[in-house]
Amino acid sequence: MDEMPGASSAPLDRRAELSEFLRTRRAKLKPEDVGLPDFGRHRRVPGLRREELAQLAGVSVAYYTRLEQGNGRNVSAEVLDSIARALRLTDAEHAHLTHLAKPKQLKKKPAARTQQVRGALRQLLDSLDGLPAYISGRRCDILAWNRMAAAVFGDFGELPPQDRNWARLVFLKPEYRDLYLDWDQKATDVVSYLRMDAGCHPDDSRLSALVGELSVKSEEFRRLWARHDVKEKNHGVKHLRHPLVGEVFLSYESFNLPDDCEQYLVTFHAEPDSPSADALRLLASWGTDATRAGSSARQA
Repeated sequence: MDEMPGASSAPLDRRAELSEFLRTRRAKLKPEDVGLPDFGRHRRVPGLRREELAQLAGVSVAYYTRLEQGNGRNVSAEVLDSIARALRLTDAEHAHLTHLAKPKQLKKKPAARTQQVRGALRQLLDSLDGLPAYISGRRCDILAWNRMAAAVFGDFGELPPQDRNWARLVFLKPEYRDLYLDWDQKATDVVSYLRMDAGCHPDDSRLSALVGELSVKSEEFRRLWARHDVKEKNHGVKHLRHPLVGEVFLSYESFNLPDDCEQYLVTFHAEPDSPSADALRLLASWGTDATRAGSSARQA
């Protein structure tokens, strides 16, 4: 991967990540959110004060201050649980906090190693006739896909391997702003997934280079990255505007694969007997030609 001017592949600073994550979570809470009185006094910073958060978590102010300064050494799981409860963290945020404060010492697969998709999974993708599906991996890389995914989202096979990445597509390819009518939500989700990866693999040079490149090229990415939001892949509905079939609503489900916890099978389907289901059937009849026709329609 070629690096952009100003982009850095240096490992992410885990202490800085821990500090900023705690600070941004604390800034989101108001005294009334956690049952504390608000006497209307002027606050120099948004959200709870450190002493208020420490009180809620049952730790000393000095202890919490050290933790928020990035010093997570010797912090216990019980203290992290208390802080997570005080901050009203989601399960994903709680896991992210634990990764930052208490990195696992277990031997892991090298983060920079290219992920491989099993042949049986590729066969499964191909067997999902009429349903768009793909497998995503670390850094939001697109590892494998079927012809319906290519018909709906574009033929990933025509892209250079380094561009088969949702973060690059969403923030750097204008056609994906047109495709996703809920682009703001898609962009937020992608950055939140990258943040989860960063917590697990702060020394991943490819991830750091990707974040550096996107930070240089996209002001929107920089803004979302600075929020330190995290999220795990789940399920929901995507609202798309396809250049051939118009607007479609597709429900999606994300399945974590058992032999690689950092790979996800993502499937899409339309509500039966809906206009979106008709649109999928039309795209299925076009097959991969839908991608080429769609590209021509965008350029027209």
